[in-house]
Amino acid sequence: MGVAARIVVYAPEDYIAKWACSQAFRKIEHLEELMSDYRNDSELMWLCKEGHIAPVKVSDDLFFVLERAIELSQRSKGVFDITVGPFVSLWRGARQTKQLPTEDELNEARKLVGWEKIQLDPSTRTVKLAASGMKLDLGGIAKGYAADCALKVLKKFGLSRALVELGGDIVSGDPPPNRKGWRIGILNEQGKAEKFLELANCAISTSGSTEQFVEISGRRYAHIVDPRTGLGLTKLVLVTVIAKDGVTADGLATALCVLGEREGLELAKAYGAVAFFRERELN
Repeated sequence: MGVAARIVVYAPEDYIAKWACSQAFRKIEHLEELMSDYRNDSELMWLCKEGHIAPVKVSDDLFFVLERAIELSQRSKGVFDITVGPFVSLWRGARQTKQLPTEDELNEARKLVGWEKIQLDPSTRTVKLAASGMKLDLGGIAKGYAADCALKVLKKFGLSRALVELGGDIVSGDPPPNRKGWRIGILNEQGKAEKFLELANCAISTSGSTEQFVEISGRRYAHIVDPRTGLGLTKLVLVTVIAKDGVTADGLATALCVLGEREGLELAKAYGAVAFFRERELN
């Protein structure tokens, strides 16, 4: 998934901790095999290749994440959109060449973007894509789900006092012994913790434009792409979301970066989540 993975557990015996963590990491690896858009042999890439021909039956894990992603797309008015892959590919190229995509390139990519182009059938657990060449990108939601699943694995081994971290996505179980919660820092624009919270049995995710960006003709564009324009965000934004689980926190953190503070806070509230914004225009 392109990020460091870390697991912290409190266990009665060392061997239990090692075995449980190894199984949790194995689950994370399995989910990467299903959902990565960097691996040509992933289930997600197979769906992108074949899904326009006929409905494709997918795994329970992938179907669940697709359902949650589409729900968030609907509720965020399309600012969260996993079909944004063609735009993301253009921006990965732009970061290498330091040149903006052409209007023709953006228009061609736009034909393949739109969450409404995904049709899910829960009764058969199948997915149908509306057009050939669509590329789904789960980078804004899959890590949170993977952290949720890893914590569930640990709990099966009786290790409820645990924390799973995948990049900017953290899922916590019961607090450490003699503590009210896990001490987790809220980052500022410089990547330093500006405040600390004690959290337990919830998830916290941070997303933003402070680290991954490219400067083209004196203008700064982030790696987070606005599906409405096809362009990387030009504002400096850092959003931290606290929610009931990782899949919710991860998806919301991505969506709120694009949506902005006013509408973003309303959406977070609708999900029963709390959001912290640091946002300013650069150009």
